[in-house]
Amino acid sequence: MPSLVYVADDEPNIRKLASLALRDSGFETQEFADGATLLTAVRRRIPDAIVLDWMMPPPDGLAVCKKLREDEATRPIPVLMLTARGEEVDRVLGLEIGADDYITKPFSVKELCARVRAVIRRKEYLTPAGEETLTCGPLVVDIARRQVTKGDRNIELTMKEFDLLVMLMRNRGRVMTRDALLDKVWGVEYFGDARTVDVHIRYLRQKIEDEPDHPKWIVTLRGVGYRFAAEEPAGKKS
Repeated sequence: MPSLVYVADDEPNIRKLASLALRDSGFETQEFADGATLLTAVRRRIPDAIVLDWMMPPPDGLAVCKKLREDEATRPIPVLMLTARGEEVDRVLGLEIGADDYITKPFSVKELCARVRAVIRRKEYLTPAGEETLTCGPLVVDIARRQVTKGDRNIELTMKEFDLLVMLMRNRGRVMTRDALLDKVWGVEYFGDARTVDVHIRYLRQKIEDEPDHPKWIVTLRGVGYRFAAEEPAGKKS
């Protein structure tokens, strides 16, 4: 059964171009001209991924993405933001809101299909059957529910922050290079650069570390990459 991808864009030509390319690549698609209609459709049927235009009439792409991430049922859906805004600050904002990837207009249809395929595969790869939780001291990651707690406190992570944390915790004590993290979390088809990893690490530290500027859980090895603490840091409290 082909993966279902929702395509939301208020520009008919772009919406149809993206949908046609995805269908030619073996996906099933449904098209939406606004965010409200998309959210209604998601409540009826959860797609495997969403291609979401940033600059739509209210609710715009960012607002829609935020709503998806606030709901436990829709939080795991991979979202690829389609945008004409190519500045780094805009890309970072989209990723922080919860987008898994982005592609700027005008775009290559081959790249679009590759990115959609990559975010779907990352979700499947990072949620294998049979493994339910990862723990390190007070930090508990429930993989099946995609929930993170630290002591009695719930920690809200974007999808990519969650996937990155899972990858680091599964490799506790091992150094992971930025390229390795890009490959395993974003996928080999990802067209970004290593700074994407640094941005997500920074936000992840702000959410799980007691002192983000002096991290104890996610350690930087300058010029190499990152390592999750092999053991609970001494004196660490939730």
